[in-house]
Amino acid sequence: MIIINIIEIAKLAGVSKSTISRYLNDGYVSDKNRLKIQKIINSTAYKPLCHAKALRTKITNLIGVIVPKISTETASRVVEGISNEVSKYGYDILIANTNLSVDKEIKYLEIFKNNQVDGIIFMATKLTEKHLSIMDSIEFPIVVIAQKTENYPCVYYDDYNASKDMVKLLLNKGHREIAFIGVTEEDISVGFERKRGYIDALKEYGVSYKEEFFKKGDFSMDSGYKLAAELMNQNEKPKAIFAVSDSIAVGAMQYLTDMGYKIPEDISICSIGDSKMSRVVTPKLTTAHYFHKTAGEKGGEIMMELLNKNSGYSKKIMKKINLGYRLEIRNSIK
Repeated sequence: MIIINIIEIAKLAGVSKSTISRYLNDGYVSDKNRLKIQKIINSTAYKPLCHAKALRTKITNLIGVIVPKISTETASRVVEGISNEVSKYGYDILIANTNLSVDKEIKYLEIFKNNQVDGIIFMATKLTEKHLSIMDSIEFPIVVIAQKTENYPCVYYDDYNASKDMVKLLLNKGHREIAFIGVTEEDISVGFERKRGYIDALKEYGVSYKEEFFKKGDFSMDSGYKLAAELMNQNEKPKAIFAVSDSIAVGAMQYLTDMGYKIPEDISICSIGDSKMSRVVTPKLTTAHYFHKTAGEKGGEIMMELLNKNSGYSKKIMKKINLGYRLEIRNSIK
């Protein structure tokens, strides 16, 4: 979808931006210019009328969607769910891809704040004071996906219990030397809550947490490969690895295979995500299934409720949905 803006209309009509602005806001414009502008808007091959209308009514039928990395299966499934839901009500989405950059998250919040959308669905990796400061200044609805927050309606995953149950699965199979590969704890859901679930599972079984068994990197397979190498090249080696994402786990599996380790005979491994790659690697990866498409649909549902023209937008609607998970027990654990 291409959205025509004031500058493009002005250029096509041969008038100034201020003239277009006056026209769109029912201000004074000469009959000659009014006819020219109307002719451009009526004849354009673009889809400008909802935007032109937006400048007059503040309604665009557009939802801004901010995602951390659109190329990932997780983000694409969430976006699919959002799109399926909001399209039922005549809304389209504009996707902003941040490539895991906090600076870009801030930038796109500002862009959507200042450019006409009716709401923002934010698939957040973290919520800093800067994020919240900008979000608090936005007058239209915001729904957060993948992070639990008291400040905004949100759809989030049960990261703590999914992590705890995955580690308990290892413990129940007799494992005690269990390593953890995580990410920054600034990411509350994946970094902090999944680490907390890991530690609490160990405590519940009377197993001490070993600092040398904890590694922290990013979400990439390269990071999983590198950190698995660190774990297996230290004096005390784990007998099992729990990684906070499938991509990290697959990277770790690649290192282990390259070094001649057999999975699960020599070392077990599991993770969270249930991505397509978890089902095609050898052996198939034991992981926790998250309902990403459902998260998008629920986020879209909340946004449509917030935008309900009969009830009007109210920041008092603070619906919070905690989605469940399902353990997918495959062949990577001994």
